[in-house]
Amino acid sequence: MAPQLDAIVVGAGFGGLGAAIELDRLGLREFVILEREDDLGGTWYVNRYPGLAVDIASVTYSYSFEPNPYWSRLFAPGEELKKYADHVADKYDLRGRMRFGTVVEGAHWDAGNEQWVVAIAGGDTLTARYLLTATGFLSQPYTPPFPGIESFAGKIIHTTAWDDDYDLTDRRAAIIGTGATAVQLVPEVAAKVAALTVFQRTPIWVVPKVDAPIPGVVQGLFAKVPLTQKAARLANTAMLEALMVLGVLHYAQAKPLNTAAAALAKAHLFAQVRDRRTRAALTPHYDFGCKRPTFSNTYFKTFNQPHVRLETNSIDHIESDGIVTADGHKTEIDTLLLATGFNLWDVNFPAIEIIGRDGVNLGKFWRENRFQAYEGITVPKFPNFLSLNSPYSYSGLSYFTTIEAQMKHMGRLFTELFRRGERTFEVTERANAEFLDRVTDKLGSSVFYGGDCATARSYYFNQHGEAALLRPTSTASAHREAVSFPLDDYTYGRTA
Repeated sequence: MAPQLDAIVVGAGFGGLGAAIELDRLGLREFVILEREDDLGGTWYVNRYPGLAVDIASVTYSYSFEPNPYWSRLFAPGEELKKYADHVADKYDLRGRMRFGTVVEGAHWDAGNEQWVVAIAGGDTLTARYLLTATGFLSQPYTPPFPGIESFAGKIIHTTAWDDDYDLTDRRAAIIGTGATAVQLVPEVAAKVAALTVFQRTPIWVVPKVDAPIPGVVQGLFAKVPLTQKAARLANTAMLEALMVLGVLHYAQAKPLNTAAAALAKAHLFAQVRDRRTRAALTPHYDFGCKRPTFSNTYFKTFNQPHVRLETNSIDHIESDGIVTADGHKTEIDTLLLATGFNLWDVNFPAIEIIGRDGVNLGKFWRENRFQAYEGITVPKFPNFLSLNSPYSYSGLSYFTTIEAQMKHMGRLFTELFRRGERTFEVTERANAEFLDRVTDKLGSSVFYGGDCATARSYYFNQHGEAALLRPTSTASAHREAVSFPLDDYTYGRTA
């Protein structure tokens, strides 16, 4: 029984778009992209909260092979990222192969027919030779189980389901969460509401945001002389590498750089917040990089406003008209905004049930045998399967560096598969174990294990205390290995 399709891609965000472009390049043109939302773009379609913007400079946050010379700002607003995703889908003829509003319930490997069988909500199934999951790192919204939240009589909005029709003017609002999303959202909400309380569990490192409009003359230069935009991209990437790879991943060897980054953030906080006690509450007590830092010129200033209050006591329960903290204080509100982030390690790796060879459940395997993936993309006992958002895959600070490295890995792997005239591939146990040992060893000198991360509550760490998200190499190294990994790290055509 031949499969219906060459490949199935799950997810129509930038990861899925990149995977689809690479499939086309390889000649595997009979594929579909299944997306649970009503449109493409992934996080840039789902998230529409006020203040949404990319937190990596625009020249870096894009495909290197498809630059956009017309970003309006150094840090582009969210709607421009959505338009960029639309442009990519149209230029590379991908939209017609997308199925929106399609919820994938699970997939299993059919060894007898050497194909993946994908179950879709409603009872339909599809079969394909290859399965690629591109569900992203931040795709499963998280709402903490606050006691009494179901009794709240006011309006509740999660940042991933923003209600554009709800008027915040003169509301008494609370924002729960102080991660990167909240850093963007807090100043916008404060400008509209009558009273705002920000509930902080863990402070975040915030450094100045060197942001400004990109003049039309510069946009024109980027369009006419693409080399100039490439140079800007290279310069920005180098700065990100210095921050992430040296200061965070090579903390033991470059501790002064990490210390300098923390000093910059503290100076930024001191310059912007007048009240000493508020500054102290906003100061992290963990090392820079334990939790993803962010950029803002307005977040700290917001706490100088008389109608804005920072609450650091833990939430005990929620009542119909307010939030009660552990010290017994009640904050009366009519609007509850949840900037509580995403659940990575419990439900996102993987985001759907995937059953491989010999009935191995990927989620169960990862949780019982450590989170792992060879080169951040393939797993033993899962033939013809590519997981584009896997443990140890995130390279650098821009998601696009990860996407393009994985596209290159796909290109090398499938080219060898076709050269041999085979139809199946599977990474060997040996190669996977050696890669896991190597990245684990390299992470030993990172801030995650060498620094003080005890109070960070960072999504970098899984439930076993392992920082199993980031790949502890430079972007250049990740891309070099993607085109030079040993071809015998895979078996071809043998899946019994």
